[in-house]
Amino acid sequence: MKNPHDIIIEPVLTEKSYDAMQEKKYTFIVDKNANKTEIKKAVEAIFGVKVEKVNTVRMQGKKKRLGVHVGRRPSFKKAYVRLTEDSKEIEFFEGMAE
Repeated sequence: MKNPHDIIIEPVLTEKSYDAMQEKKYTFIVDKNANKTEIKKAVEAIFGVKVEKVNTVRMQGKKKRLGVHVGRRPSFKKAYVRLTEDSKEIEFFEGMAE
């Protein structure tokens, strides 16, 4: 099994993700090859919470240009994790939301 810290790369900290935290929904950038079951187990192991549902989306990197050269930022995978009603909040995000 993979290390949970290799699956969860970083949290997504945007206004939209902060609004979703009220409903116990958290957003993470995850390993491209990780499936929903691996993401669920990794979040439960790292933060000690109960996960109800995981939704994933593959994000295409943005096109960027420098002069005549056109390149692309790297693509990534995003996971939307919803916790169960009786689960505690993730304290990691609580300090940043204020």
